[in-house]
Amino acid sequence: MKFERLNVPEWPLPDLVAFNERVHGVIDPWWQRRWIRLITWIAAVLFALFAAMWLYFASTLPSAQYLLSYQPPLPTNIRGFDGEPVQTFARERRVDLSYDEIPPLVVHAFISAEDKSFFEHHGLDYGGFVKAVFNYTTHIGRHGRVPGGSTITQQVAKYLLRDSSYNVGRKAREAIMAFRLEDTLSKQQILELYLNSIFLGRNAYGVQAAARAYFDKDVNELTLPEAAYLAVLPRAPANYDPERATQKALDRRSYVLREMYKNGYITEDQYKAAETQSLGTIRYGSNEKFRQQGGYFMEEVRRELIKQFGQDVKDGPNSLYAGGLWVRSSMNPTMQDAAAQALRDGLVRFDGNRGWTDLNKKIDLSRDWAGQLDRAPVGTGYPDWLKAVVLQKGDTQATIGFSDGSSGTLSAADAAMPKRGVGGRAFDFLNPGMVIIVKRTSGNSYALRGVPEVSGGMLVEEVHTGRVMAMQGGFDVVGSSYNRATQALRQPGSAFKPIVYVTALMNGFTPATIELDAPFCVWQGAGLGQKCFVNFDRRSAGPHTMRWGVEQSRNLMTVRAASTVGMPKITDTARKLGVGDYGNYLSFALGAGDTTVLRLTNAYAILANQGRQVKPTTIDYVEDRNGKVIYRTDSRCALMGNCNAPDWDGGAMPRPPSRTRQLLDPMASFQMVHIMEGVIKRGTATVLRDLDRPLFGKTGTTNGPTNVWFVGGTPDIVAGVYLGYDTPRPLGGWAQGGRISAPIWKEWALTALKNQPKVPFVAPAGIRWVRIDRASGKPVFGVFPTSSDPLSSVIWEAFQPQTEEQRNFRSSLGDPYNSDQRQQAIQAWMQQQQQLQQERQKQQQDSNSAPASTPAQPAPGAPPATAGLPTVNTL
Repeated sequence: MKFERLNVPEWPLPDLVAFNERVHGVIDPWWQRRWIRLITWIAAVLFALFAAMWLYFASTLPSAQYLLSYQPPLPTNIRGFDGEPVQTFARERRVDLSYDEIPPLVVHAFISAEDKSFFEHHGLDYGGFVKAVFNYTTHIGRHGRVPGGSTITQQVAKYLLRDSSYNVGRKAREAIMAFRLEDTLSKQQILELYLNSIFLGRNAYGVQAAARAYFDKDVNELTLPEAAYLAVLPRAPANYDPERATQKALDRRSYVLREMYKNGYITEDQYKAAETQSLGTIRYGSNEKFRQQGGYFMEEVRRELIKQFGQDVKDGPNSLYAGGLWVRSSMNPTMQDAAAQALRDGLVRFDGNRGWTDLNKKIDLSRDWAGQLDRAPVGTGYPDWLKAVVLQKGDTQATIGFSDGSSGTLSAADAAMPKRGVGGRAFDFLNPGMVIIVKRTSGNSYALRGVPEVSGGMLVEEVHTGRVMAMQGGFDVVGSSYNRATQALRQPGSAFKPIVYVTALMNGFTPATIELDAPFCVWQGAGLGQKCFVNFDRRSAGPHTMRWGVEQSRNLMTVRAASTVGMPKITDTARKLGVGDYGNYLSFALGAGDTTVLRLTNAYAILANQGRQVKPTTIDYVEDRNGKVIYRTDSRCALMGNCNAPDWDGGAMPRPPSRTRQLLDPMASFQMVHIMEGVIKRGTATVLRDLDRPLFGKTGTTNGPTNVWFVGGTPDIVAGVYLGYDTPRPLGGWAQGGRISAPIWKEWALTALKNQPKVPFVAPAGIRWVRIDRASGKPVFGVFPTSSDPLSSVIWEAFQPQTEEQRNFRSSLGDPYNSDQRQQAIQAWMQQQQQLQQERQKQQQDSNSAPASTPAQPAPGAPPATAGLPTVNTL
């Protein structure tokens, strides 16, 4: 194949040799001069050093992409169930504003105070930079710092680098970073970063947070002198504190106002008028836009958020203290406040006569005692209880100081209670430097108060969703973050019995089943021997219905039922309900296994929910700083699949699918709840009867007694409370759940349930309502129950289909098991009672001191004897 030559025009090549000769002709004469060569080499070395330094420092600096996407750390905001703010979590309190949201007045104040040539330079003020280098050089070898002459851009660079060290390397990195900022961001973007990030004291970062901290205003409400004062603070907030350095703050503010006037931002009249005004700041700590609530509840939310998202920036973009999360919690503020108040009142009421306990906290009075006291981790519980430090002590009164620097007096008469375990007046044990708790009595006088040694926990849960509405884990979370509502493992005692009986109801028992309340012993093996159970009052009452046994909390009837049903079935129910994983021993039927308030309250909620599973949660959902939902407890959107539909599809509003499963038989669960309604009407919790609303519940008291419980509620809300020492020890022989815990529950309910509708418990499909004699459990015909008398002998009872006694069926005790062994035990007990009655009558006849026949008295709480049942004696 032949290729033809193309006709391409030929261009003349440049004469490079001649060009090179001309260049040398110009340069060589200069290069021959020695001083030219010296300057050239010095410049080359300096350039090489500068390039090396630039590469060394610049390689560790953030990239332009990082600067463009940078978002300052923001606090996490918590809202209650109704959307109202209740708490914030922040290490840097900040509100992120756009540049357009910041008033020009504030911008001009900060520019005048910090960098009046900000809009002209490119990151560095060279005159100020040279002055700073000179000052630094002449100051070498001396202590302290010299003014750095940093521009606003350099201050932003310093903030982004998170480096406050005092050395040349840091200033070099800061300068390079300033250039990079100016090349990447606009002046307005740099100012936005600066005014949102600068630290202004009082844990306030940025002008909006500072406006709230110092003036309790939004930034757009600031006056000229207020904006000028905020512009004073970036240099050293502590040096211009409005309370400790008022005059210095006024002088520096005058400088800022004068610079604003010189720069043409304000008129002379405005300048003079502003200079005459006071600072007008508020006291530190009084700038809350809302009252921080929650205590133990919010601590639980904080732990859950840390578990999900981490604490700091290094843990991810949605961290607790920097991610700017918006969290919708399930907390009901009214119920939370009521729970905290009721539990504290109950603890103080129980502990009140046991004396005062020293907090064992001391303060060095020679230093800043007010600051030390403010930082002391002492929880006072009540809003009107204050922590104080003893400053001086005389024979009849002591001078005490508070965290705001004020003082008061504590007389010996107001500290006359004995010291716990020692005796004598508490006043005699006070010493200067001791941290105490007091309450104002009148004027500047205070009375001594003490944190109860006994503690407890309370939790409130919504029945149909499992959402926790309130949680109180002790007297005060500041004094002890140990949450006794979720972390304390305690024996529930008789509060566990509903789990035994609901299992029995699922295995052939009915509320009218007759059980024998008589001594019961079991052989535990050669190593443990025989164990005999007793009732709390160490008495027995003979055969009675299951309902009566629950209402009166009879231990012997419970262990007999557990023995009949079988402990494996009962412990399986406990595992299903999440109460605990226990061994198959009868003692667990009486609540010997450890559990928490959270677990047991949730189990009662499942019973009230007719056996459908619910899981306790404190968080509904979490949004990131941009409003995107990043976490939802119920995962409804994942289940529905159409939460993010771009537009309405014309169909009905989507409904979340059921997220629960049936754990227990619904009819057995309702029967158990219906039986526990009787605990309120005529059982161990009659203290709640005058609340006059449908309620169910169960008291609990453990051996010792070391713990006292009450768990119960309405068809919609269940609450549980326990009281006991953190290191279990006896509370006193008179302590019972009905005497201590139920009144705490009642105090909570009077506030929390005040506006709640009175809703009855609704029976599931299939339940049969039968009129029965409350004492015998026999069907009754021709007589109807009366709701006005809780002690009525005829009541409506709930039966599962085909479990109620038929009209033509005659059985001496109506026992569905009707086993020979059970009948023989009951007959033997009846014979024993008859023999005892005969012996008693014979003794009376012999002594001629009593009639020949004395009617036997029923056991405490026992219903009247009826036909077919023996008269019950109290032995």
